[in-house]
Amino acid sequence: MIADLLAALALSVALAMDAFAVALTQGARFRPGWKQGAAIALTFGAFQGLMPLAGWLLGSFALAYVEAWDHWIAFALLAFIGVQMIRASDDTYETGLPPLSGAALLTAAVATSIDAFAAGLTLPALGVPPLAACALIALVTAALSGAALLVGRRAGDRFGRPAEIAGGVLLIVLGASIAFEHVTAA
Repeated sequence: MIADLLAALALSVALAMDAFAVALTQGARFRPGWKQGAAIALTFGAFQGLMPLAGWLLGSFALAYVEAWDHWIAFALLAFIGVQMIRASDDTYETGLPPLSGAALLTAAVATSIDAFAAGLTLPALGVPPLAACALIALVTAALSGAALLVGRRAGDRFGRPAEIAGGVLLIVLGASIAFEHVTAA
């Protein structure tokens, strides 16, 4: 049970890294006030929590067909998302982002949570109730995004790229852990 909770927490932190990186950059470049900062953190948290729920619901319809392969699917999806996060870490900072409010905030929230939709397909492999995992993902993302805004205001955007790379590596490790656990349990 503790290992399952740690895996859900690791997934939450890894999925939050792209929102963390964007929030860090926003804090560094635009120094939003507390109301705008709260809006950014809560919007990122909400989308990161809802997208895996949508992925899980879609995946639950197909679970009977893929149950024997779910651990390999989880590994492949998480590894793919992790590699994409690592590869995209350079692009995020070269193009720059506008200040996040209104449509730009919603666009950024969707863009940073697409990986959470794909990760939602892997929730049954975690051993944690999917709704609890989605709530944890939302809370962790909101908290880390809020913290990133504060850190960004003070430290600049030096840490955004390493945070996104760390998130990608964490997703790859989590996927490998799910596959390894299933293979060794069989």
